[in-house]
Amino acid sequence: MKKPVRLDIDAILDDRGTRIIVCCGAGGVGKTTTAAALGLRAAERGRCAVVLTVDPARRLAQSMGLSELDNTPRLIRESDDGGQLFAMMLDMKRTFDEIIEAHADPERAAQILSNPFYQSLSSSFSGTQEYMAMEKLGQLRRSDEWDLIVVDTPPSRSALDFLDAPERLGRFLDGRFIRLLTAPAKAGGRSAFKLLNAGFGLMAGALTKLLGAQVIKDLQTFVSALDAVFGGFRQRAELTYQLLQAPGTAFLVVAAPERDAMREASYFVERLAEERMPLAGLVVNRVHTSPAAALSAARSAAAAEDLESKGEHELTAAVLRLHAGRMQLAARENREREHFVTAHPTVPVAKVRAMSEDVHDLTGLRQIGELLASA
Repeated sequence: MKKPVRLDIDAILDDRGTRIIVCCGAGGVGKTTTAAALGLRAAERGRCAVVLTVDPARRLAQSMGLSELDNTPRLIRESDDGGQLFAMMLDMKRTFDEIIEAHADPERAAQILSNPFYQSLSSSFSGTQEYMAMEKLGQLRRSDEWDLIVVDTPPSRSALDFLDAPERLGRFLDGRFIRLLTAPAKAGGRSAFKLLNAGFGLMAGALTKLLGAQVIKDLQTFVSALDAVFGGFRQRAELTYQLLQAPGTAFLVVAAPERDAMREASYFVERLAEERMPLAGLVVNRVHTSPAAALSAARSAAAAEDLESKGEHELTAAVLRLHAGRMQLAARENREREHFVTAHPTVPVAKVRAMSEDVHDLTGLRQIGELLASA
């Protein structure tokens, strides 16, 4: 078995050329905690870091000992050498609203924000969360207020959906119905909607009867703003996509040493390679070890059985049984890592041992950071 390449976390954090770290992986593998620990360690090594979580759960705030985070970066800690740690949680709708307010005059912005079609799109349209993540990441990077941005993506394979956000948005904006509704007005000053009504009178009439005149008017108002306000969305998303491919970005795949999570990790690694994204390595969390690793599971179980057969030292026998179980678990975890390394021998790996309790403050995050750096 070839020994995996060691993932040097501190080298990544100390490299001032590294401006973005994206943590991705399946749900429940400690991804949010990893992102927060990286941000804290970077800040305590002199960097001005912001951790952005796209996960709607409140794990990032909880790991930092806070009740909540919002769409505005909040200062969490300042270090003695000038480093700072900020954290924020993506508010999908608020980010969408900010874009409208920034790219439309006040009157048109108010009209769009109150439009029911916009409210539905900004809250629940498929892919909106991933697209807004791209927007927020781009905003943070363009502001240049932080020299390191750590992104904690949503759990499961949707964590990579933001890579598809520009194309998905493009398909939506280029759809035949949208293009028809946003078509330039022709001679006589007729609106695009009137052109639609003239060309497809039966369909428009049916829609009006079915949905009502006000609904049709709301739709007309909404789509008339697409070209003026939404036109820059795709361009900015593509620029952010290019930023993710640039040398200053590092993707970290986070996994637990379990079969399903390691398979997901392989999927992420392969997908990132297809997209030509710069993969820094794999972080395997919650790895079980034992200070008495020299005592194998088989020997421990045999010794426990011998004591039990004699009716002696019941407590010692129970401890030996526990040790045997832990060593068997460690062996299973090691096999899963070996499968990954065999399939991806060039991917650097860091192992983080399992903690005795969940992380819920900066002290715990600092410990995780130390484990990451020494793995």
